[in-house]
Amino acid sequence: MNNIVLQEIVFLLILIGFSIPLGIYITNVMNGQNVFLTPVLSLVEKGIYKWMGIRDEDEMSPKEYTFSVLAFSAIGLIIVFSIQMLQNILPFNPEHLKSVRWDLAFNTAASFVSNSNWQAYSGESTLSYLSQSIGLTVQNFVSAATGIAVLFALIRGFVSKKQKTIGSFWQDLTRVTLYVLIPLSLILAVLLVSQGVVQTFSPYKEVAALQSGTAQVIPLGPAASQIAIKQLGTNGGGFFGLNSAYPLENPTPFSNFLQLLSILLIPAALCVSFGKAVKDRKQGRSVYAAMLILFVLSLAVVSISEQCLGPTFHGVLSSGSMEGKEVMHGVGTSALWGTATTAASNGSVNAMHDSFTPISGLILMFLMQIGEVVFGGVGSGLYGMLAFVILTVFIAGLMVGRTPEYLGKKIEPYDMKMVCLIILVPPLFTLFGTTSAVLIPQAASWLTNHGAHGFSEILYAFTSMGNNNGSAFAGFNANTVFTNVIGGMIMLIVRFVPMSAVLYLSGNLSNKKTVAVGEGTLSTSNTMFTGLLIGIILIIGALTFLPALALGPIADFFTAVK
Repeated sequence: MNNIVLQEIVFLLILIGFSIPLGIYITNVMNGQNVFLTPVLSLVEKGIYKWMGIRDEDEMSPKEYTFSVLAFSAIGLIIVFSIQMLQNILPFNPEHLKSVRWDLAFNTAASFVSNSNWQAYSGESTLSYLSQSIGLTVQNFVSAATGIAVLFALIRGFVSKKQKTIGSFWQDLTRVTLYVLIPLSLILAVLLVSQGVVQTFSPYKEVAALQSGTAQVIPLGPAASQIAIKQLGTNGGGFFGLNSAYPLENPTPFSNFLQLLSILLIPAALCVSFGKAVKDRKQGRSVYAAMLILFVLSLAVVSISEQCLGPTFHGVLSSGSMEGKEVMHGVGTSALWGTATTAASNGSVNAMHDSFTPISGLILMFLMQIGEVVFGGVGSGLYGMLAFVILTVFIAGLMVGRTPEYLGKKIEPYDMKMVCLIILVPPLFTLFGTTSAVLIPQAASWLTNHGAHGFSEILYAFTSMGNNNGSAFAGFNANTVFTNVIGGMIMLIVRFVPMSAVLYLSGNLSNKKTVAVGEGTLSTSNTMFTGLLIGIILIIGALTFLPALALGPIADFFTAVK
């Protein structure tokens, strides 16, 4: 247990150390300032703007920005859907895989466009190299870039005064992709290839198995390039069905560390970016601290549960609950990855979450159910957390009888309506999807387990889709017409309704004047406010999901055979 704690402390220190300079760099990029890559990439950036017909002074209203986001995402949805449907006649299909069934193609397209990366298929047996690289990998880049772009549009709402514009979506999208996501992905992909992660367009390889006279087919493909951005962009969709538990996707302890660090790196760095962008680094540190405290508490519970509450066997030296885990990673790294991937809206796995203990499963679900705001997705995690910050300021203002203010902007009824959309839409559709699945008579045939654990599998699946995470509890056959269609619609709604609300919130804030700080102004950067923020997040999550969790992992814990 001591080794596990030491490993987690070292990881968090490295994460914090790397996130600070990266956060400063991202702010400079998004503000259009020169960075060390400017001499190399400025001509490319200007060429993209010229090709798109964009001028430096172009600015968008909230309505125009929202329309651009939705139109761009809709085009991506159509392209990814079409590639899957036509992959049997398109090139780079050495295994001659047939076209994807329409409902699965829709679900997959919706999943990757919404940055959920939920997968109801195994990539090596379903998608061609073209579908994986041109379809899914491209969406990994642009869906992540869209989230960061919308975050900075919101930040401009806080710092602008009496403005009716919130920036240009096309400039934001280009800058974050060109200067942040592509360079980081290139570095990570090269490091992963050095560890043995496969990157090739060669056909699958047949090799002799250990058993005499038998052969085994080894799936190959351009995996490293997709894995790099799947982690950095908090996408999580694996090239292979087993995701990062598969040896060719995550072969060594060092590749495991690199991928694990990548999951949280940009979301953590954006907290630093926020503080620098609003010219008050204490605000960024306050949000960072709230996320870090929630993450550490969750990690502690999962680690203890997996180490101490797993099944034990007579005569066997216990090393924790090793069911469903890779021996190379063990309990500690698996617990750290499980906590990170559900906290960060990533969804990749290096162990099977269905095999985690009920208490661990509860924590992993709850991290998603509170809105993926503990670091969360790139961009989306922080703007979700800022919605909770505004809600906390509003509640605190009601308690002391003052008009709530945040970063010099008065929080008014319109702002709170947008905040409610951001916070409440994901849990509403999570519970709607779970209820719909449970009421279908054939749902029992989709489950490996029944009773409380079976319900947990359904709840986890729709929690994952309803919060743009993408990880799976396993044990639930998600590749059905019902789940593909309903799940795809849920993923699109919970991505783009809150995102649109964020942009309109930004526009309303941007159009306000700044209010001077007075003696009665609530401090939003001290320890008391951080604690209040954490309390509001936990209370809303508990009030929303406690009944469902009581029927699922909590009941599973008390009914499990000891």
